[in-house]
Amino acid sequence: MSNQRDNAQSDALKLSVLVVAHDEGHQLADCLTSLAFADEIVVVLDRCTDDSRDVALRFTDHIVEGAWPVEGPRRHAGIDACSGDWILEVDADERASQELGDEIRRTIATAAPGYFLVPFDNYIGARRVRYGWGGSWGVMAAPRLFTPGAKQWGAQRIHPSLKLDGPKRRLTTPMEHYVDKDLADMMARLQRYTDAKAADMRASGERLPPLWWVFRRCISRFIKCWVFRKGYREGRWGFVIAVMAALYPLLSHLKAELDDPEQGEGRG
Repeated sequence: MSNQRDNAQSDALKLSVLVVAHDEGHQLADCLTSLAFADEIVVVLDRCTDDSRDVALRFTDHIVEGAWPVEGPRRHAGIDACSGDWILEVDADERASQELGDEIRRTIATAAPGYFLVPFDNYIGARRVRYGWGGSWGVMAAPRLFTPGAKQWGAQRIHPSLKLDGPKRRLTTPMEHYVDKDLADMMARLQRYTDAKAADMRASGERLPPLWWVFRRCISRFIKCWVFRKGYREGRWGFVIAVMAALYPLLSHLKAELDDPEQGEGRG
């Protein structure tokens, strides 16, 4: 019986979990604790100045440290360090339950190479907010489980493009995602997101679109989140999410224009 069990374990596909962190010592332990089902945990520490390294070392010795201003290379540094047959990406503000781990194990045991979408339960503080996410302001699912080579990150600073290989498949057990602590935290995230998006827009060298086109995008994003993604069912939080999604392209555009010395004022 013991030999059969050992053979079964040796034949099982290896699961690596990748966590990328920047000064996440305050929540990294909770994240890594939830990943006990993994065969290997790889932590990428990007320009950390807090105790993230000490926290990570309590759970794994597979640590990659460095400085990556762009998300794609940062992610691929971690992916390259993973030795598993399958890789699960988890952010420091996310928690993976044992039920999710069990579903992943069952799934990869027979699945062809490729990727799977992992659904999210999104939280603001302690409240689960089910509806309204979208328009570059939160997602309900993302391709987080994949085989090496099936997912390629783009070179953008924010919301990088993804190149995926294989059919779209989906798990059913959600990952818990603690998106923001409160309204102030959400507004700080809007600041970070629009700073990064503006830098991407300037780096692209492309001519900025006229403001009327940006305003149209703002309106369409608000409607998408508030109406089509049913943000109205969340009351004020759904409204706030829709407003943030609407402001994202406008603030990004203005920052790209006003912070760029080559762009004159009054343009658009």
